[in-house]
Amino acid sequence: MLRVLLSAQASAARLSGLLLLPPVQPCCLGPSKWGDRPPGGGLHAGPVQGLQRLLEQARSPGELLRWLGQNPTKVRAHHYPVALRRLGQLLGSQPRPPPVEQATLQDLSQLIIRNCPSFDPHTVHVCLHLAVLLGFPSDGPLMCALEQERRFRLPPKPPPTLQPDLCGGQRLEAALSCPRLLRRPRQHLIRSLAEARPEELTPNVMVLLAQHLARHRLREPQLLEAIAHFLVVQEAQLSSKVVQKLVLPFGRLNYLPLEQQFMPCLERILAREAGVAPLATVNILMSLCQLRCLPLRALHFVFSPSFINHISGTPHALIVRRYLSLLDTAVELELPGYRGPRLPRRQQVPIFPQPLITDRARCKYSHKDIVAEGLRQLLGEEKYRQDLTVPPGYCTDFLLCVSSSGAVLPVRTQDPFLPYPPRSCAQGHAASQSTTHDPAQRVVLMLRERWHFCRDGRVLLGSRALRERHLGLLGYQLLPLPFEELESQRGLPQLKSYLRQKLQALGLRWGPEGG
Repeated sequence: MLRVLLSAQASAARLSGLLLLPPVQPCCLGPSKWGDRPPGGGLHAGPVQGLQRLLEQARSPGELLRWLGQNPTKVRAHHYPVALRRLGQLLGSQPRPPPVEQATLQDLSQLIIRNCPSFDPHTVHVCLHLAVLLGFPSDGPLMCALEQERRFRLPPKPPPTLQPDLCGGQRLEAALSCPRLLRRPRQHLIRSLAEARPEELTPNVMVLLAQHLARHRLREPQLLEAIAHFLVVQEAQLSSKVVQKLVLPFGRLNYLPLEQQFMPCLERILAREAGVAPLATVNILMSLCQLRCLPLRALHFVFSPSFINHISGTPHALIVRRYLSLLDTAVELELPGYRGPRLPRRQQVPIFPQPLITDRARCKYSHKDIVAEGLRQLLGEEKYRQDLTVPPGYCTDFLLCVSSSGAVLPVRTQDPFLPYPPRSCAQGHAASQSTTHDPAQRVVLMLRERWHFCRDGRVLLGSRALRERHLGLLGYQLLPLPFEELESQRGLPQLKSYLRQKLQALGLRWGPEGG
């Protein structure tokens, strides 16, 4: 049977595969890492390297096997892959290689079988690969011996644990713990949740569900409503540290639940737990800020001197101050009737002084670079600013200064920042007249990338919607650039035409006629 391997009908593809394999490096027996060829080689190489050269230069299969049989004390484990590779080269170098006695091939097989227990895992793998290319039968003694050695060296797999049939909350928790859950249909979660009994829906299960929805931007109303209902029903048993995790997806996904007791429940929890966990308290308020639902009583508490002094010496003081600065901005812009305490000016810090982590992580997928090049060619480098952080700390993608007549002005000749806090209408007509000395408008081009939306691609994430809302209230004119429109542009010329149409629709002018 083995004689067929060396006949003219041997697979040319297999032989070419053998010819393409790199030379096998020599090694010593033992725990077995492939050794390096000694420097110099040549005539002064040792007997082990000398035998390898003889095998590599063998002129026939018979001579190859003779070198292995006549030098038993010099043969090492790595010589057998060398011999198999050379055998394939010899078979591939002749259109009709001469027949070889079956006993000769059996001798080669027996040599490998006898010595394969001393092979290291890499040698076993190489010999298996070469034997397959040479066409040794899969149920033959050589392949069986090598395969047995390969299995012996693999780490044993623990036997699968037999789990009882899971139902309801157990199945939901198991699904949420699976790292490949995102590939599963979303209806799987909804069905598991619907089949669960009330006592099976533990805080841990619901926290896992909330984290999964927030992490993967899944705006699923049925699941979000279930979390809101659970929060209301289990109000007395939930600490603020658990509540912050349950509330997270609502702010991130910009979803205000229909559950009527949702807000009253959170207000009671904040009143009860605010002094116990400061960071959890501001995290809950951050989520409610994104939903435009700030409870006044909780604001009075977190802006009180006692709360601010309490968090000043804690490890998370900076992040709390940043959140309080954002809450103070929301009070300034969205709650004109608020008369309670505010964050002292000396305690305020920039909210988001740099692009968000997701934007930095996905910068290679962003359209920002090509939009910047389009603006540079369209307007010139002096007529826009990129990644400029404006008070109170919002990073803008691109900012333009525009005169009252619509001409795009060089940014260096203008103050790109609008005043913060914004001028109030209560300052009277005289204050409004003072703005006539600075008639320039500020236009902010907002990139709306795919990851700025919930996974449905229609609703902006809460943090993005909050930034756009506040920039608009500060007086900046916003020009959104949705990802669907940016992705439809084919090349820079089309993008420049797209940007020209967008800017002209706002009445902007540039170039010689635009100043």
